[in-house]
Amino acid sequence: MTLTTRAHRESALTLRPLSGALGAEVIGIDLSRPLDDAAFAAVHAAFLDHIVLLFRDQEMTPAQQVAFTRRFGPVEPHPLHSRRGLDGHPEILVLENRSGLPGARNDFWHSDISFGAVPPLGSVLRAIEVPEGLGDTMFCNMYAAYAALSPALRRILDGLTAEHSAGRLAARNAEAASDGLPIPDVPPPVTHPVVRTHPESGRKALYVNPYFTRRFSGMRDDESRPLLDYLCAEAVRPENVYRHRWRKGDVLMWDNRCAMHYAVLDYDDSMMRLMHRTTAAGDRPV
Repeated sequence: MTLTTRAHRESALTLRPLSGALGAEVIGIDLSRPLDDAAFAAVHAAFLDHIVLLFRDQEMTPAQQVAFTRRFGPVEPHPLHSRRGLDGHPEILVLENRSGLPGARNDFWHSDISFGAVPPLGSVLRAIEVPEGLGDTMFCNMYAAYAALSPALRRILDGLTAEHSAGRLAARNAEAASDGLPIPDVPPPVTHPVVRTHPESGRKALYVNPYFTRRFSGMRDDESRPLLDYLCAEAVRPENVYRHRWRKGDVLMWDNRCAMHYAVLDYDDSMMRLMHRTTAAGDRPV
């Protein structure tokens, strides 16, 4: 099944839904070539509609990946330099798993860099080498997670803020040898609304995650944890998740403002996995 909208038809963009919850494959786009304004407008509209976009069988240089990402916003390196950048392209984060250098774990639900004062808009991840059938990435729809809550709970959450901290990321990178780099200075926690309004779609989405969200503002950790656990469990119900099975040449991008993701760790360091990630700068959550 494919679906098109008027804007998509006008630029010959065809989409194939990836799940009932979120995600669409974009068919017929070559990301190694600059998109004209009409094609980019259609891709951008699809991104806002579907949260996760997949482009199959792409061959891109690092410069082309950076250029594509820059269409969505300034391309920025990881603020804590948690992994190495690519030589000549420090804004590209290298995610690598190989013999003697296992990839740093990402098998937890999270929204990228929510511990930053201005978290990123989204990321573009390119699969260069992947172990066949392993290392899937799961995504959940945080618009739908918010909408599924009772009206009474939504009213409570609308008035709350929460603290986000990089402490657990620093602890992860301090573990056994991996491609994660030490984080010697952990910045102080930042505060974000529990429910954020997407700056482009205007829709409300839950903005908490079990890894970086530490507590609700003004509450203790033990008081906050039961509700945080409940919200995250609701967000990752199977019917609200898309699980992506990687193939070499895949380029996947996701909207960090309304999704969480989880990298399945079902492979070991004998299996080569190499990906390049670029990140587009975002806005302060409101």
